[in-house]
Formats: sequence, C-alpha cells, structure tokens
Amino acid sequence: MHMKHLTRILALTLFTGFIVSCGEEKKEEKKELRPVRFQQVGFYAGDKVRTFSGTSRTDKIIKLSFRSTGIITEFDIKIGQKVKKDQLLAKLDNVQARLNYQNALSQQNSAESAMNTAKLSLDRTRKLYEKGSTSLSNFEAAKNQYTSAKNSFNSAKQTVALQNEQIQYGYLRAPENGVIAAVSVEVDENVSPGQTIATLNSGTDMEIALGLPESVINQVKQGMEVAVDFTAIQGKQFKGKITEVAPALDPNTATYPVRVLITNPTAAIKSGMAANVTLEFSGTTNAKQGLVVPANAVGEDSTGNFVFLILGDGNVGTVKKQQVTIGELTSDGFEIKSGLTSGQKIATAGLQTLLDGQQVKLK
Repeated sequence: MHMKHLTRILALTLFTGFIVSCGEEKKEEKKELRPVRFQQVGFYAGDKVRTFSGTSRTDKIIKLSFRSTGIITEFDIKIGQKVKKDQLLAKLDNVQARLNYQNALSQQNSAESAMNTAKLSLDRTRKLYEKGSTSLSNFEAAKNQYTSAKNSFNSAKQTVALQNEQIQYGYLRAPENGVIAAVSVEVDENVSPGQTIATLNSGTDMEIALGLPESVINQVKQGMEVAVDFTAIQGKQFKGKITEVAPALDPNTATYPVRVLITNPTAAIKSGMAANVTLEFSGTTNAKQGLVVPANAVGEDSTGNFVFLILGDGNVGTVKKQQVTIGELTSDGFEIKSGLTSGQKIATAGLQTLLDGQQVKLK
C-alpha cells in the first residue's frame, strides 16, 4: 500500500514537470522578436531623396528684457499668452531710477533759478552801461555769467529727460503682437539689463530650422521646394520652400543652418515641434551609377566584409549574413561592387549582436 502510494506521487510529479516544461516551451515560443532598423539597397549619383530632422519655429522670435536693473514688482506674463503691441508685461521697482530723477529735477530747478538771477543781473548791468554808469568789462562779465547759467539750465533739462527715460526702462512692454513662448524669471527676482525674462513669438509664418551636412549643401538652393511632415501630426504632409542657406558651417553642430518656410501651415503646427524635411536631389544623366549602403551597415570578419540581409516580406524577417565586396567610401556610404542587388533589405544597426538565421521584427 505504501509502495503504491509512492508510485502515484512519483507519476504525479513527472506529469506536473511535463506540464511545466510544456509551459516553458510555449513561453519561449512567445518570446518577443528583436526589432531591427533596415534600409533598402539603392543607387547613388542618380535621383536621390534625403530626409533631415529639424524643429519648427515662428519666423520672428524676440527675446524680451529690461534695459535697467532692479527687482520685478509686477509680472503679467504666462506661457501661451497672447499679447498686443505696447501691452505692459512687467515692471521693476525703479527705486534708484526714481531717486536719480528727483535729484536731476532738483538740479534743474536750481539751474533755472541761477539763470533767472543772471538774467536780472544782465538787464541791470545793460541799463547802467547804456547810461555810462558801468564799464564795458562789467557788462561783458554779466553777459558771460548769464550765458553760462543758461547752458547749465539746458544741461540740467537734458539730464531730467534722460533720468525720466531711465524710469521708463523699468517698464517692459510688448514690442509687437504675438504669443509668449517661454518665461525665464518670476516676480520678486532681481534682473540685469539685457537679461532674457521671456520669449515672444511674433511672426505670422512658420518655418523649420535644420542643419545640412557638407555632402549635400551645394545641391541646396534658395526657393527649392521640399516636403515636411511632423511626428506630432500623423497622416499629413506639408509643403515647404527653402528661404535661407547659410554660407558658413555652424561650429556647434558641424552643419550648415538652413531655413524652410511652410507654405501651407495650419494651427496644428506649434513652435518647437520635431519635423522631418525631405529634399529631392537630381543627379546628372552622365553621373556614375553604383550601389551604395550606409557605412554602419557593413561589418568585417576574418573572411572579409559582410552585411546582414533581411529575407521575407512584411514586418517579420530572417537575418542572413551576406559577404560583399566594397569599393570607395562615398558621402552616402560604401560602394558595393558585388554581393548585393538593388532593392534588397539590409540591417543598418546592431550588427555585432545579430546572428545568421535569427528572426527579427522590422522597424
């Protein structure tokens, strides 16, 4: 009886193990396929289409700042706020500017009083001189004193005007109609002249800012038409036109800055959106034709150079290691002399982790 019971337990254990094993096999079968970036093999020096990434922005961006120093006492600026030209946006305490204005006003009053006194003295001296009761030198001295006092008064008036203007520097008004795109400070902060406190998008047109590499910049001209699509706006393509092509390289990005104007914009396009700009370059009919693949798609082992072909249709394929003979390195990648044909799909990233015969998901 005991032995029979033990046999049942053993059989149950083996059956349970079999079920667990089957479950593990099923789990392995459902293992997610590795996503792989790919590209089709194509020609160079013929008609080419290239896509570059950029960022949308209004065609006129103004950085708002005060022209004097002080503590912000009023701050009526919020991101996304629409403002009108000359609208008051922020104000400084203006303590020093107001004090300077009062001092200048006091000096103007003193200078005016001194000028009036000098004028009365000149009038008396003139009458005495005309009667022969005083000398010419006294009359000339009175004239000089009045002229000096008058000049001092005019100078004091100019100082008052300048100090009044300094007070106005403590008021920040919108230079144009637009929308606040960014805010950099808060109320009660101490700011300096020229310090950006907010950014105003005042342009009516929408443009794309992007950088192009040296290999294509000479094929790009002002007025060239392009296609633009946005990651945030699915299923819609926009038309664009190149309006600016920089003649010099930007040292920060090692590219040439280019501006593209959207010719059919909509309200859905917001400043700062990521954009893809597609340019179509036409080569000459006499240009040399050849197959080319990206440099990062070519690997090297003991037998020579290779690429990973992706076989199959749809979103799932099988990786096959394919030996190739490469030629010169062009601006578009390695020239392929043998081993590939146009239209084949090849992996363009992660070659060191791919295995011959591995099943992958295309992305």
